[in-house]
Amino acid sequence: MNTTSASHVDGLAPVSAARRILVWDAPVRVFHWLMVLCFAGALITAESEQWRLLHVTLGYTMAGLVVFRLLWGLIGTRHARFGNFVRGPKAVWRYLSGLLRGQPEHHSGHNPAGALAIVGLLGLAAAVTFTGWATYNEVWAGWPEDLHEGIANAMLALVGLHVAGVIVASWAHRENLVGAMITGRKPGTPAEALRRAWHGVAALMLAAVLAFWWWQWQAPIGSAPVGDRSAAAARQQANDDD
Repeated sequence: MNTTSASHVDGLAPVSAARRILVWDAPVRVFHWLMVLCFAGALITAESEQWRLLHVTLGYTMAGLVVFRLLWGLIGTRHARFGNFVRGPKAVWRYLSGLLRGQPEHHSGHNPAGALAIVGLLGLAAAVTFTGWATYNEVWAGWPEDLHEGIANAMLALVGLHVAGVIVASWAHRENLVGAMITGRKPGTPAEALRRAWHGVAALMLAAVLAFWWWQWQAPIGSAPVGDRSAAAARQQANDDD
């Protein structure tokens, strides 16, 4: 792995003059899109009793992904490490001020404002999965469910702010940040490029997620698949109420 920890800032140099280099390793990209899929799926299934287990499965997956990202943020590649892109308030203000003036600093990795959104989303994802676990297992009465919903709404708002920031930054820097999270490549100098994409780690992470989904989807012996299982549970609850 590249052991350089300092974040490179290209200042006001034209981004178009730089060559496209590998910035985002495969684990970061797979993590990102799995989180998008899980959060979107969890939102869609949040109010459906029939798909409750699917909702829970996606939540548990998010928890596992957060744990992976925290570890990868410590031992991962150059631009994935928190020490490379998490900066203090002054750096955030300097970046936002430059953005408002039309002269934004160019960061090969995450910019300081984007770093805030990432840290915030990781924290909210951890909180929403914990409160979801407490609600699902009825660890405490009442309040975890309300807190779970509130945190989910806050996370949705931050996601919207993050998407807006990506659009603004893409326009300001004249680069496709969404495409970069697919290909892993952004404009930069050769010295900033990653030496390898670590596809093996990404493949292991994806395999672990798919194996967990398969395991969750398997009904206990003699019972129905997940959708039927949730519906059967609802019918049983209705019968008990009668």
